[in-house]
Amino acid sequence: MDFKGLDEFKKYTICQEVGISKEMFPRIIAFVDFANVDHWFDGDLYNLDGKVLSAGQRVVIDIEKLKNFLYCFSEDVRFYYGHDPENIGSLAFNSAAKHIFGQYRVFTKRIQKIRHNLTPEDSVRNTRAIYSDDQGDYVLIPKCNFDVEIAIDALRLMKNYDTICLLSSDADFGALMRHLRNKQNNKKTILIKGGRIDHSLGEALDLKIDASQIKYCVSKIK
Repeated sequence: MDFKGLDEFKKYTICQEVGISKEMFPRIIAFVDFANVDHWFDGDLYNLDGKVLSAGQRVVIDIEKLKNFLYCFSEDVRFYYGHDPENIGSLAFNSAAKHIFGQYRVFTKRIQKIRHNLTPEDSVRNTRAIYSDDQGDYVLIPKCNFDVEIAIDALRLMKNYDTICLLSSDADFGALMRHLRNKQNNKKTILIKGGRIDHSLGEALDLKIDASQIKYCVSKIK
């Protein structure tokens, strides 16, 4: 096979490693549920060379590397992640994501903070900031799911792709993947996930890629 340059050879090699070919999986759009992706390597003990991490080091997602990886086989990449308008770091991250993926390829909404009342046992184990009022101690848990938005966009854009590549481990996407894969819609389904997934999601896939397979492609040491 002839390659026009090193970049094209790298893309071909990556596609071969993860089992994605244009013949098997034509016209791919990738949907990135980043709140899920961001935790792929939580607790990972090894660096990108397979050596034990030094004290204070951890493996994190590099969103620029993630974008480059996905465009090895995708025609379009859509990035979904919430923001906290009271957190400068959150706003800066979303600004960086828009710079990397494109202004119109990052989809965001405000993170909601849900009250959770603490029991005495909870207070001992809790690591979040604790607030108090006349109802007792409580913490605010951030919540910002994009299941509905991703599902609506995947259905709305069906004419634009033959293969959906979903980056998530959320079992709620099982119904979407089964619908896209049925005889009427006849879409190919790829899932890139971290950790275990529910069988209801796994059985709706044509290809499953574990985050550990692509760790060197999408992460960095921090």
